[in-house]
Amino acid sequence: MPQADIPLVKDALPSPSLFELFLAFAKLGITSIGGGVNGMMHTEFVVNRGWFTDRQFLSGLALAQSLPGVNVANLALWLGYQLRGFVGAFVALLAVVLPPAIAIILIGNVVLRLSADPAIGALLAGLAVAAAGLSLSVGYLAMRYACVDVISTVLFACTLVGASVFHLSALAIVAVLAPIGIGIGFVRKRHERR
Repeated sequence: MPQADIPLVKDALPSPSLFELFLAFAKLGITSIGGGVNGMMHTEFVVNRGWFTDRQFLSGLALAQSLPGVNVANLALWLGYQLRGFVGAFVALLAVVLPPAIAIILIGNVVLRLSADPAIGALLAGLAVAAAGLSLSVGYLAMRYACVDVISTVLFACTLVGASVFHLSALAIVAVLAPIGIGIGFVRKRHERR
């Protein structure tokens, strides 16, 4: 799959208002359970709203996961910035963090007590499985875009085996494989320019 240089924000669609941006991120923040919010963000912003392409979203996701901090907050900052600049980044971050924080304060203790009930515990476990499925769906999409040749497929396989078989830390894997991937990308770009 050839990789073309794509502008980060689509020119064809108008930027959403700050209120639309807040509502979209607040909806995701308050309805996401477990680690599936990246998958929900992809569905909301790429599939439903068309604010980003798959490649644009995955670029932001890669950046968000490579920076320190919470991936969801990093991704919200990046997406909000791409749509509405610094103010958009602030609004997106506020929207994805504030509603869940309020919900946790208001209902967290009740949910903790109810989770002792076997039926509620099973429901929460089912939600966790669904969230894992959403995360895997975005991971699969990212793999399809990233594994474009033998070298990138080998780097992907090394990452997968290092993390799942040898239980290496993410920091160790990134420290070893990221420079290799960056070097290969740099060499490819130089070769393409010739």
